[in-house]
Amino acid sequence: MRNTVLLLSLFAVGGLFAEEIIKRPIDNDDVRVLDVVVQPHEKTKMHDHKVNRVMIYRNAGVQNFEYEGGRKSVLKFGDNEVKWSGQEGVHAAEVVSAKPVNIVEIELKKPGAGKTITTALDPPKVDPKHYKVVLENDQVRVIRVTFGPHESAPLHEHQLNRIILYLTDARTKTTSADGKVEETPYKAGDIVARGGAKHSEVNMTDHKVEILVTELKY
Repeated sequence: MRNTVLLLSLFAVGGLFAEEIIKRPIDNDDVRVLDVVVQPHEKTKMHDHKVNRVMIYRNAGVQNFEYEGGRKSVLKFGDNEVKWSGQEGVHAAEVVSAKPVNIVEIELKKPGAGKTITTALDPPKVDPKHYKVVLENDQVRVIRVTFGPHESAPLHEHQLNRIILYLTDARTKTTSADGKVEETPYKAGDIVARGGAKHSEVNMTDHKVEILVTELKY
């Protein structure tokens, strides 16, 4: 799906930020993914979120929150940090660090079903060097994938539907269980949706590749 890029004003749809760049790379029955660039010191209007979200902060920064009723909180995050955001009520938000912050928000459209992983080829089990779980609950499991130059992963299986965010440029070669070979390049910031798969893979580049995989447990 082609990305839709919107420059929002105070009177645009939602009207949360004075100026905000939003891409919507994925919007299907399971999730809506927003790729947002938030400017410093552009405070949102009071609003709430009707669904739970996985938040991926592409840049380090600090964000202040003010909640209906007067409660306040401060959120600090590092480069490419993953955080869980539940439905916390009506609030306003403001990035108070000096630089713009790119946030990838994965809005979860369905309640958690707690679907379990049953395969013996679960990536974090068969290859813990490259696949590490960084967040897990009854709706999602988020895995950080890191390959050094030309490193490879053995045969493994993805059982759940996935949202994949490429943190770096990547070119991986996958070989499916039935021998089909695919080699696909991606750019840092690309976001794609994938279903189940069983394959091995190789980093075909001369640099480290980092990927975040959000698996949907429904």
